[in-house]
Amino acid sequence: MSRNYEAVYIFDSTLEDAAINEKLDRFHGLLGSTEQPEVNHWGRRQLAYSIGRRENGYYIVSRFAAEPAALPEYERALKLDDGVIRYLITLYEHEVGAPPMSEEELAAQAARRDDDDDDED
Repeated sequence: MSRNYEAVYIFDSTLEDAAINEKLDRFHGLLGSTEQPEVNHWGRRQLAYSIGRRENGYYIVSRFAAEPAALPEYERALKLDDGVIRYLITLYEHEVGAPPMSEEELAAQAARRDDDDDDED
């Protein structure tokens, strides 16, 4: 069963854009997914703290669907690549914030709010 993941990569800022895209294609090819991952390039930014001698990095956020069995080889490739400074892979379940409320939950919340307003009088 395929699951949705989100990965944040910090690449060495001295790498060319073409080299970074080439590495991403290779990494995402290891996942064995037929869908193209959603990739957002945040670009070169200053790191919050220096990592080794590096003070800048190239940030990329990617969302993809993959089988959990494919992740160990994927992470191994990320660890072995010298161009990757840091990475973080998490399960992606929904957008940041509270999940959307159903109609019943919205009605119950409105009723509670009305009850609270009555108590103040």
